[in-house]
Amino acid sequence: MKKNRDRKAIFITFEGIEGCGKSTQAELLADYFRKQNRKVLLTREPGGPGISEQIRSILLDIDNSEMLAETEMLLYMASRSQHTGEWIIPALESGTNVISDRYYDSSIAYQGAARKINREIIDIIIKYATFGLMPDITFLIDLPAEKGLARIKKEDADRLESESIDFHRKVREGFIRIAREEKKRYIILDGENSIEEIQSEILKKINEYEGRRDETEQSQ
Repeated sequence: MKKNRDRKAIFITFEGIEGCGKSTQAELLADYFRKQNRKVLLTREPGGPGISEQIRSILLDIDNSEMLAETEMLLYMASRSQHTGEWIIPALESGTNVISDRYYDSSIAYQGAARKINREIIDIIIKYATFGLMPDITFLIDLPAEKGLARIKKEDADRLESESIDFHRKVREGFIRIAREEKKRYIILDGENSIEEIQSEILKKINEYEGRRDETEQSQ
């Protein structure tokens, strides 16, 4: 896999608590790229390839309430490994931009911050499962847990969405902590803004990123 600076395609991820609006923004960004006649793969985690989607169904099944935190973490990593190796890396290497609705930061926030699994263990498995691949840009759509969950109908909630409000508050705290650690990669957006306002800010940041990258290439 080429290093980030050696490839033209961009790997963009969206993160945030349940109901924050990240899936909507990922879809809008993919549509924007398509209108520019740029190749783009829009995908999600857990999910993507067939194997990863099958693991997703296990992870989110509300009947699997007895699932251990360790089992949950390993299943997410298995899904991610297949997703990264089968879809994401080949797409980037072919010049296709990739937009993923969640990636490995979700494991740090959900299984690390909220489930209390050792961060060092998670980091080691992430590096192995992703073949060392890192996103170029990560958008965190930040929203209070109460407001995010209020957007989800209780009867439609999956296993993770059905967790306690305290759990989701810890997830949010986890994402904010990651964003502070990864300031060069992370962009925090206010999830209480309108869909149009958030999209406008995303496009602005994408254009700024590509402008900086082009300037760097020209100076070399």
